Amino acid sequence: MTQPTLILASSSRYRRELLNRLGLDYTTESPDIDESSLPGETPKDTALRLSEMKARAVQANHPGAVVIGSDQVADLNGVKLGKPHTFERAVEQLEAMQGNTVVFYTALCVLDAQGKAEKLVSATTVKLRPLTRRTIEAYVEREKPFDCAGAAKIEKLGIALMESVSSDDPTSLIGLPLMKLTTLLAHAGIEAVDGLGETC
Repeated sequence: MTQPTLILASSSRYRRELLNRLGLDYTTESPDIDESSLPGETPKDTALRLSEMKARAVQANHPGAVVIGSDQVADLNGVKLGKPHTFERAVEQLEAMQGNTVVFYTALCVLDAQGKAEKLVSATTVKLRPLTRRTIEAYVEREKPFDCAGAAKIEKLGIALMESVSSDDPTSLIGLPLMKLTTLLAHAGIEAVDGLGETC
């Protein structure tokens, strides 16, 4: 049985690197959407809404394709932390986070070939070490984490800033929860391993 075309609705190199682990044939397309939060929207709800918006924006250009959308928002005591984009903003985010617990909500949406959405959220709780401004600035200068929510890249030097990490999916914090993704893809007719969608 031929599997449908698979598209990752993202320009993120981190998500591409993660999806490559599954060995699937896919293409990428960057969705053109407004990623602003809505008034009163929780970080979790923002991530869920944007993950579906990204997937639908891309599927509109590719009817019949299976599309993966994902979005991540960090929650610091109810305050949303997105991508910092600048050195100054990255330092500001990390100063606010240091010594505190932050929850990173990584939302996932898979649209099947008929456009039916299946969505979920993976939560990762991160406790940052107490950090001096010197340490924060040195980290930001070296890593330039301007495209990561909360400016902390666990897959690189950012791990040194963290005291503890707790998650239901080890790849969630990097940007794409692969354990959950393989389940949603199987439901949409794309299996990373033959027979994965079958039950014992």
